[in-house]
Amino acid sequence: MKRSYIIIGAIVGIVAIIFFTYISIYNKAVSLQEKVDEKWANVESAYQRRSDLVPNLVNTVKAYASHEKETLTSVIEARSKATSVKIDPAKIDEASLQKFQEAQSGLSSSLSRLLVVAEQYPDLKASKNFSELQAQLEGTENRIKQERDVYNEAVKDYNTTIRGFFSSMFLNSETFPKKTGFKAQAGSENAPKVQF
Repeated sequence: MKRSYIIIGAIVGIVAIIFFTYISIYNKAVSLQEKVDEKWANVESAYQRRSDLVPNLVNTVKAYASHEKETLTSVIEARSKATSVKIDPAKIDEASLQKFQEAQSGLSSSLSRLLVVAEQYPDLKASKNFSELQAQLEGTENRIKQERDVYNEAVKDYNTTIRGFFSSMFLNSETFPKKTGFKAQAGSENAPKVQF
């Protein structure tokens, strides 16, 4: 009789340990998943800030360089495309993140062309509004870089946790799918060629 109590006690103890381990792993995974979603929201916020600055920048340049319509139109179109690509943070995968990055790269490229056009107009470069907008845009680009790095760190922590030995035994991969972080654009490892 005494032996059966020991066996029952051992079984209850093992079940309790497994149960509390499961709860601990599950709660940590949920916490990290929420952190990834929060960091993704910060990335989107930084991109939104850049997108909000674009109309002011375009209007300022338009006042000085009205015949540069093609460049201004391409910036407006790229902004529209960049803001139309939305990603559900719970469903970020390689393909959706690539689509998002391509749209944002298109806007970056258009803004670069716009700033090159601005170089051709000394009065525009001297404009206080343009200088302030350009400084805000540079600061925003730095924020975007920082937020992307923080997001990638959160993704790494999350993926490391859910792929751990015990976590992978307890967690459902549909509830806790592996997240995708930002990667460099293809060809970005090559230095740009500058020609004068």
